[in-house]
Amino acid sequence: MKKALAMLLALAMLLACCALAEEAAETEGLTRDVVVLFTSDVHCGVEQNFGYVGLKAVKDSTEAAGNHVLLVDDGDSIQGEPLGTMSEGEENIKLMNALGYDIAIPGNHEFDYGMDRFLELVDMADFPYISCNINKQGELLFDPYIIKEFDGVKIAFVGVTTPKTPTTSTPRYFQNDAGEYIYDFLQDDTGEKLYAAVQKTVDDARAEGAQYVIVMGHLGNEAEVEPYTYADVIAHTNGIDAFLDGHSHDTDKVVMQNKDGEDVVRQACGTKLEAIGWLRISAKDGSVDTGLYTWNNSVSAPELLGIENDMTARVAEATEALNAQLAKVVATTAFDLTIYDPVAVDENEKPIRIIRRTETNLGDLCADAYIDQSGADIAFVNGGGIRVSIAKGDITMGDILKVHPYGNMLTVIEVTGQQVLDALEWGSRSVPGETGGFLQVSGLTYEIHTYLESSCTEDDNGMFTGVAGEYRVKNVMVGGEPLDLEKTYTLASHNYLLMEHGDGYTMFDGCNVLQESVKLDNQVLIDYITGTLGGIVGDAYAEPYGQGRIVAVEEAPAA
Repeated sequence: MKKALAMLLALAMLLACCALAEEAAETEGLTRDVVVLFTSDVHCGVEQNFGYVGLKAVKDSTEAAGNHVLLVDDGDSIQGEPLGTMSEGEENIKLMNALGYDIAIPGNHEFDYGMDRFLELVDMADFPYISCNINKQGELLFDPYIIKEFDGVKIAFVGVTTPKTPTTSTPRYFQNDAGEYIYDFLQDDTGEKLYAAVQKTVDDARAEGAQYVIVMGHLGNEAEVEPYTYADVIAHTNGIDAFLDGHSHDTDKVVMQNKDGEDVVRQACGTKLEAIGWLRISAKDGSVDTGLYTWNNSVSAPELLGIENDMTARVAEATEALNAQLAKVVATTAFDLTIYDPVAVDENEKPIRIIRRTETNLGDLCADAYIDQSGADIAFVNGGGIRVSIAKGDITMGDILKVHPYGNMLTVIEVTGQQVLDALEWGSRSVPGETGGFLQVSGLTYEIHTYLESSCTEDDNGMFTGVAGEYRVKNVMVGGEPLDLEKTYTLASHNYLLMEHGDGYTMFDGCNVLQESVKLDNQVLIDYITGTLGGIVGDAYAEPYGQGRIVAVEEAPAA
């Protein structure tokens, strides 16, 4: 009897242990959802749209709802507004620290104050920067990934920075004193180096036990960055669960297949905190989804809704002294000076940017400022360096600074007509598509025969190497006379384009330098508007599509 009772007790204990084991198995894994809040291309817009105060409110409410929460940034945070320009990124890093960012990746514009300065900012940050494809002399500059763990579940974050960085920031920042590249971003003609680096990083993270792999990318979707778009990377890799992307300022959610035919979700979140991205890993079924919190009002969320939190005083402190300087009215215009099409909108009812593909009145104004302040025959301004429109009415110092936020310097060189033609051809290679290197001009006019395919050639770093076929740029006129390919002209632009291979412009190597880095680009514009124009932008700039300096010819002339 005792023996039977002992056996029953043993069986009961065994069954109890099995039940506990089964219960543990059912609860193994996440006990709460993981929500990754992500930003991208903030460009120092700390008070715009959601602003950092609104972002803090979203973060706080997401945590209060019982979720595990991470806050990450996909690049281009520290540049783009006077707050960044006047502190070389430091004020934005301080605000990111206060917000409690967990991870960030470098975008191409993180380097706009120089590599040395960015590395100083990295040291100031309370959060790590990661990237799997930035190398210095063959060695990774940052950790390629980082793993965060919740309830025993490991989630890996992989950083990827656009290989187009050497041409979309300042190329000289990635070179030594001899002009040799010592930093690289795994750029090549095929993209294979980048794909291999991403795949290795994903595999390494999986080998370390990561159950989820999330890519934080600054790649974008623009044709000009192929073969380095997010779609290129997803199509050539496996093991990625989600791709949080930046760079192209879009807000698209795309589900596409990786190289094994498995679905991968890609989500972007726009620019200037117009949206806050979210990725949610469900504790219930382990599924991954993404989406956006959006703000489409001209008044910021904190201002309209009266949101106040720990970030309110911090943002105010960072911007108060600056705002007093920037609010000073220095000029007026009766017309909108634009980077956008004044009529057309995209499928989301947002204005379409045209400054990087065709002439605009603001492009004319900026280029004219270089002619006026330098006395050169010709002036070029890259469309990617003209960042915002100026609305009709009073023009403040801040309005002008926002147009040219990069701190480039007026430079004048001597060039041949052939170099001028090559530059126009290179800048026009993507039309009717856009490129940041598209040239707004003064002192000349030209046609782009868009029915001809571009035959420009480039090296692995995206630098101009020549024109292989017929030029699509034709009928170039300088001062009313046809461009003479053998003649020497004086050309004004900035050091980024003329001396630092900015946007891939290499054709000016070896040119005689007449004026080198003599004045900030925004100061050039300030002096032209407030001095030469007497503070009034007049009728010459009334037409939003400009003065007819750049004409697109869509059909071949009749024989």
